Amino acid sequence: MARRGLDPARVVEAAARLADADGLPAVTLARVAAALDVRTPSLYNHVDGLDALRRGIALLGIAELIAALRDASVGRSGADALRAIARAQRAYALAHPGRYAAAAVSPPPDDAPWQAAGAEAVAVVGAALRGLDLGEEEQIHAIRGVRAAVHGFAALELAGGFGMAVDVDASFERLVDTLAAGLARR
Repeated sequence: MARRGLDPARVVEAAARLADADGLPAVTLARVAAALDVRTPSLYNHVDGLDALRRGIALLGIAELIAALRDASVGRSGADALRAIARAQRAYALAHPGRYAAAAVSPPPDDAPWQAAGAEAVAVVGAALRGLDLGEEEQIHAIRGVRAAVHGFAALELAGGFGMAVDVDASFERLVDTLAAGLARR
């Protein structure tokens, strides 16, 4: 019998908290079970193993990131929207590093819900960049470039890769300004 109040969403949320605190590789069924004060076999009533649990963290992370990007870009266009989504992506990555790491994993080609979630995230970025008046192919390049630049910056920041005594926030703003200026010239 399932533990009262335990369901797949609660199991995934507990795993996501562990991923944020200790890193995605640290998430195991045993650790999630301990966090929920249940025996490990009990989790199988709610998730189909570790891969399914990590998939759940990825889907949660993507959904939360989409919401953050949408909230940031509402009512904005062009370079202002680009700056807003870049800041939102970085803020989400720093606040939820485990979820963000899971969300950054490429989904299996046969996982339609995960593929759709990833496509929705890309579409939100594309919508934010639409005000830059780029052609269709140029917009794809811009989406890729913005996502890669912001992800790379956040990944380096999370890894402690910015040890020089210069304000990291200022460096990020310069990166985003450079992206915005470059895309505006296209």
